[in-house]
Amino acid sequence: MEINVLRLLEKTAQKYGDKTAYSDTDNSITFAEIEDKAKRMGSALAEKVTPRSPVAVMTGRNVLTPVVFLGAVYAGCFYAPMDATQPLARLKDILSVLNPSVIVADDEGMKTASQLGFEGELINTADLFEHEIDQPKLDEIARNSCADDPLYVIFTSGSTGKPKGVITSMQSLMCYISAYREVMDINDTDVLGNQSPLDYIAAIRDIYLPIFTGASMFIIPKQCFVIPSELFKVMNERKITSVGWSVSVFTIAVKLKAFEGEVPKYLKKVCFSGSVMPCSTLRVWQEYLPETKFVNQYGPTECTASCTYYEVNDKVSDEDVLPIGRAYRNYRVFLLDDDNNPVKTGEQGEICVSGPILALGYYNNKELTDKSFIQNPLNHAFNELIYKSGDYGVFREDGVLEFRGRKDRQIKHLGHRVELSEIESAALRLDT
Repeated sequence: MEINVLRLLEKTAQKYGDKTAYSDTDNSITFAEIEDKAKRMGSALAEKVTPRSPVAVMTGRNVLTPVVFLGAVYAGCFYAPMDATQPLARLKDILSVLNPSVIVADDEGMKTASQLGFEGELINTADLFEHEIDQPKLDEIARNSCADDPLYVIFTSGSTGKPKGVITSMQSLMCYISAYREVMDINDTDVLGNQSPLDYIAAIRDIYLPIFTGASMFIIPKQCFVIPSELFKVMNERKITSVGWSVSVFTIAVKLKAFEGEVPKYLKKVCFSGSVMPCSTLRVWQEYLPETKFVNQYGPTECTASCTYYEVNDKVSDEDVLPIGRAYRNYRVFLLDDDNNPVKTGEQGEICVSGPILALGYYNNKELTDKSFIQNPLNHAFNELIYKSGDYGVFREDGVLEFRGRKDRQIKHLGHRVELSEIESAALRLDT
């Protein structure tokens, strides 16, 4: 398996050069155009940044944003997406952790970035895309890169009231995308329907599966997800075949009786995650899409999006509770009690994960990294890091894992993990 996303992009661009890779309602971009623009941006950034340093990215939900990500990687750096619509205080908190030398932004992002008191360089994406490609420089950067180099930092809610940056390597990303593609059977005929903001961990599937397989990805307008009848219409117009969405989207569609109108007739592969799927919701989707594959996915950002999956092969009833299944290829999942001892089948324990898909840790936060990514207490022979998820689970007799809830003050909102302490911290900043 190719473990360098840039070499994979180049191979895919050579094979599918004129094919649309990403599209939205206004624009589209081919694989060949992605390679060209990303190399131009990488060549420009390489003159301004230090290799293996962060590039903050503040761009919108459009086809050029993944190109900016890849441009940062061509420069030998890793990218950190930032949502310009978030409160300025949170964006400042992210910058204080990240401490980048540059922020790359589109026109709208530049307006927000200019209000952050950032002392580094603000760069407009349009300027970077006009730069000449410096192939010798890009080749030199490539020779000095390795699979364990950071690829991106995704910021999630932190228990101290400050966002924490989960830093993930190229190898971890490629292992996850390979395993997900295998389970979902994604190929070059698929059209993926993107729901997630591109700064959110779930979006990595939509961004990298096209590069991995030659599939296409359409960025569905945000407003469609609150008007499911319009959502289904757009899905049919774009011939969407596969989606990976948060559970809330499926629930809203059922509550608003979207299936009484148009049905997404091209949809054949569905993955859902972010919270527990009500079987009363899934049952309706199964009834209207009897030939569609439905897969429940579980996992935190620290495990490169997810670590287990459960394919729903049978019709569900409203009273059923879906398990979270078995570990993806390249993952090991097991349960430990509060004393770090293994639990027996049928007993509850904390879900722990190991394997090459683990994140590198939390950026600029060694204390939290050492607390969450620890030596496997069951392995005394060699170094083996595991991630303790903070979630409880139980293994059934058949080896399938069931989810049993959180052990801390973290909650889910629309598929996003949120620490209650971060909400409290933000509330304390408000003027009274």
